[in-house]
Amino acid sequence: MAASLWLGRRAVLTGLRIIKIKECHWSPHGGRGSFRQLFQSPSFLGAAPMKVQMPALSPTMEEGNIVKWLKKEGEAVAAGDALCEIETDKAVVTMESNDDGVLAKILMEEGSKNVRLGTLIAVMVEEGEDWKQVEIPSLVSSQPAPSPPPAAAPPSAAPVAPPPRAAPAGPLRLSPAARHILDTHGLDPHLATATGPRGLITKEDALNLLKKGDAAHCVAPVSAPPAALAPAAPAPTLAAPAPSAAPASGRPLYPPISVPGKPGAPGTFTEVPASNVRRVIAQRLTQSKTTIPHAYASVDCDLGAVLQLRKELAQEEIKVSVNDFIIKAAAVTLKEMPEVNVTWSGDGPQALDSIHISIAVATDRGLITPIIKDAANKGVQEIAANAKALAQKARAGKLLPEEYQGGSFSVSNLGMFGISGFSAVINPPQSCILAVGRSRDELTLTPEGQDGSGPSLRTRQLMTVTLSSDGRLVDDELASRFLDRFRANLEKPQRMALA
Repeated sequence: MAASLWLGRRAVLTGLRIIKIKECHWSPHGGRGSFRQLFQSPSFLGAAPMKVQMPALSPTMEEGNIVKWLKKEGEAVAAGDALCEIETDKAVVTMESNDDGVLAKILMEEGSKNVRLGTLIAVMVEEGEDWKQVEIPSLVSSQPAPSPPPAAAPPSAAPVAPPPRAAPAGPLRLSPAARHILDTHGLDPHLATATGPRGLITKEDALNLLKKGDAAHCVAPVSAPPAALAPAAPAPTLAAPAPSAAPASGRPLYPPISVPGKPGAPGTFTEVPASNVRRVIAQRLTQSKTTIPHAYASVDCDLGAVLQLRKELAQEEIKVSVNDFIIKAAAVTLKEMPEVNVTWSGDGPQALDSIHISIAVATDRGLITPIIKDAANKGVQEIAANAKALAQKARAGKLLPEEYQGGSFSVSNLGMFGISGFSAVINPPQSCILAVGRSRDELTLTPEGQDGSGPSLRTRQLMTVTLSSDGRLVDDELASRFLDRFRANLEKPQRMALA
């Protein structure tokens, strides 16, 4: 009985102590365990975050730009809701949420450029938690952490700097990067200490001069001391370095500095930042022209039958373009000649089972190639509707990754710009691309007139198409047969309906 009363008394005292702690009536004699438990509670540590990282929205994407946030901090988010718009190397893609919760903190604001994959861009918390008390994890950065500053030397020990390399007696020699840095910040190259071979001023030398601040910001050369402080003639070694003579070629030693608002002097330039799309286009074009052996073949096609059929369809309010017939003819020809419907991989050729035609669309961001899938089994009217919808989405930057990935053959048409003929660059890993020029009237001699009266002259609507083919996959003989079959299908549209 005595033991039970003692245990009950201890329980009451412990309960009163916990109540006092929760009511913040702090006592200097309280237990340390209660304080430790209190400070480790979620109300003090904050809500556990759910990380939102930069995703890979295309196979070739390495970094992206945050275009616009579609949710605000503190707003509820459900799985599948659009979080933000991200500019990839192909288009502007909407990023969707994978979890339910509340958007607690946006770490990468709108307009953030070149955000690497896996970088933390926002954090979320679960529903019911206080999003204002979320813990912010450390950002994932691709840049190395700055090294700690070196320990200061004792006052008695003076730092010994290495002697600078003597400047050459001839004209100044600057690397392109150093020249750009000095011109941009208006620094005198004579003040830089050259550490490169044979007196070359390197990028590091220009950056060191930039760090010196006001001492190196003056563009004018160092002048001799005033006469009042030095009555004697100054020594030749203290005089400013005389400007060296221009080289025999007439090219200045370093470009003059451009002044905003005034015409640029010869040799100056303005850097234009490249978007992700432009950089990827440059990489793909360089890859194509340096790794793919291009071969070219051209043929003239008579558009008389296509134009006549197009007029008849227009009377029935069916609007199709010549380019729609070209896409259909290319798809049907690939179906008839599957040996051309191949791509190149690291192990060799790969035959494709599907016929997806990529159409080149010019946008403000650059050229992009949305795909008309299974074009051989679609009618011209359906191809026209698909092409129009894809072109609108491409110019608005709203294409989905599956709408521009996986094409087997490309068509690029510059006829609407008045181009009579051109050669296009192959879009790897595809094997061919068809370049289409404008139609033109041409007077030709026919062997026999329509009335059987002998040879006669008639006007034909001709269009030149050029096939760029990968010589590893499509040789010249196969490319010639493909163009001959393509011309036959285009000049007789009824054949395409039977194929």
